[in-house]
Amino acid sequence: MDDVLSRLPLFAAIDDDAGAALRGAMKREQFARGHVGFDEGDQGDKLYAVIEGKIKISRTAADGRESLQTVCGPGEMFGELSLFDPRPRTAGAIAITDSVLASLAHEALRPWIIQHADVAVQLLQALVQRLRRTNDVMADLVFSDVPSRVAKALLGLAERFGQPSPEGIHVVHDLTQEELA
Repeated sequence: MDDVLSRLPLFAAIDDDAGAALRGAMKREQFARGHVGFDEGDQGDKLYAVIEGKIKISRTAADGRESLQTVCGPGEMFGELSLFDPRPRTAGAIAITDSVLASLAHEALRPWIIQHADVAVQLLQALVQRLRRTNDVMADLVFSDVPSRVAKALLGLAERFGQPSPEGIHVVHDLTQEELA
């Protein structure tokens, strides 16, 4: 677990002792496939780091249609917006495979950020990366047709979750066709 957590942006700029203390404040959680970690509108009280498995982050329209925002895999975190903005969650998180996560409560991280400004910088960089991905998705929605968007999504999944095989890259994405579309 520690090797996966140490790859998180949260730990990139802090020393080993500080990282060990922060990892010690994290709680291990297990989500079975289909488990809802949180829904849109829930109070945001912690961030999560994926140790094993895959979690989909999505939004749901009033008519029930789902918009997949991203799939988080090992070494990625989600839910960090709630650390800076205590308003209700803007998306839901659902396990698409059996998953092991580490969670860090808002009240445990806030004092840590005040004492370690380098952690705040790393979290802000992670948020900027998320904003850039969101901007790319928006541009794709405006400028690309559906086949191009699906191809780009498959290439992104191949880059993050693909396994080389004799036939090429095998992508086990665990998404339905509807989610992928």
